[in-house]
Amino acid sequence: MERVNRILNNELYRRYLTKNNEAEAERRFCHHHMGHFLDVARIALILNYEENYGEEQELIYAAALLHDIGRWVQYEDGTPHEKASAVLAPEILHNSGFFGEEEEKIISAIVNHRNALIKEEKSLSGLLYRADKLSRPCFACEMEKECNWKNDKKNRRLSV
Repeated sequence: MERVNRILNNELYRRYLTKNNEAEAERRFCHHHMGHFLDVARIALILNYEENYGEEQELIYAAALLHDIGRWVQYEDGTPHEKASAVLAPEILHNSGFFGEEEEKIISAIVNHRNALIKEEKSLSGLLYRADKLSRPCFACEMEKECNWKNDKKNRRLSV
């Protein structure tokens, strides 16, 4: 997990986390912060082990920590956050020791984490998609009725 710890301590990563937090300071709906990133990583790990995906723990954590890192860009200029995150992530990945095929898998998972077509794939992309949706406790959210998520995306039960 050395490379994951490098992500966590990366100056750019920390700057983007701060930008996300500032952009969502007044947001009443789900936030895109460290708690969410860690929830996604841990749920993806559980799915990985229970369903024998065979994905490496470091890749799961890297994808989860970076999948929404560009959310602030979406607030600033409307760029979908999965695309913004995929643009911001490579420099952080390189500085943390991820290259080549590993980097490609992580970036693909980031850019596809909102693509419902991949949710059943036994891949890092499928894991990230499912874990991201399962991480949201819509069943206990005070804002659920006002949320603009489509009903089929809302997590209304506790399950993995």
